[in-house]
Amino acid sequence: MTTPEHLATSADPPRPDTATSATSATSATFDTLVATVEGARGSLVLNRPDKLNPLSTHTLREIEQAARWFDDHHDLKVVVVSGAGRAFSAGADLSAFTSSASAEDRQQGWRMGRALDEMRAVTVARLHGWCVGGGLIVAAGCDLRVAARSARFSIPEVDLGIPLAWGGIPRLVREIGPALTKELVMTCRPFDAEEAFRSGFLNRVVDDDRLDEEVEVLVQTLLDKPKLALLETKAHVNAVTESMVGTGRSWADADGLFAGLRDPEGRAAAQRYVERVRR
Repeated sequence: MTTPEHLATSADPPRPDTATSATSATSATFDTLVATVEGARGSLVLNRPDKLNPLSTHTLREIEQAARWFDDHHDLKVVVVSGAGRAFSAGADLSAFTSSASAEDRQQGWRMGRALDEMRAVTVARLHGWCVGGGLIVAAGCDLRVAARSARFSIPEVDLGIPLAWGGIPRLVREIGPALTKELVMTCRPFDAEEAFRSGFLNRVVDDDRLDEEVEVLVQTLLDKPKLALLETKAHVNAVTESMVGTGRSWADADGLFAGLRDPEGRAAAQRYVERVRR
């Protein structure tokens, strides 16, 4: 869920500033994100590249706010979700999570995932570099996923002494099935884009220098479709999968996460993990 590069504490983000340009593009700049809409397409960028786009409670809250902001744009069909810099996201900023967190903060990861799921527009994740822990959950909350061939994935939560939270388990079961979910979450082994594609997690894997081109082809294909039929199809599929593997039933997984933060064995495991990755 994290690497040592994440050990910075974030301040409360401001409300987004919204601006409209002469080209009819509307933007909302958050503390840790950049969100834009132009016509029927939008973009959401995780924007802390110096730290590989860590996910603090504040960033999770901003993602939720951005999802609601996109829903205010009724002509919107497609939103591309990406990470600035060298990675999509290297996971949760554990320095921002403490066992004394408020009940509201404990549920923020789950609310973020639900907000992505419930966005009316189709979301396309553009994945490159590392996609770790909570970053993988953000990607799983998107409708479609395209990755660079060099992208790498990891779910290191158990090595950190904490269970996977934020609705991650039902989302992974939904995308790759229960057996592989158990293996990847329990063993914490990294996996590459080809394996993620074979598992069904990714829709497409392309050479690194073709990532933007392939995302653009997919986005244009979706933009060419009638909006009502496109968005109703998304809503229908989501309703079916929610009835099969409901993410709503995972609201209590945050309790397990924060219990892990208090567990002495879990804290010792986290310390060993940090020391190992720093070497």
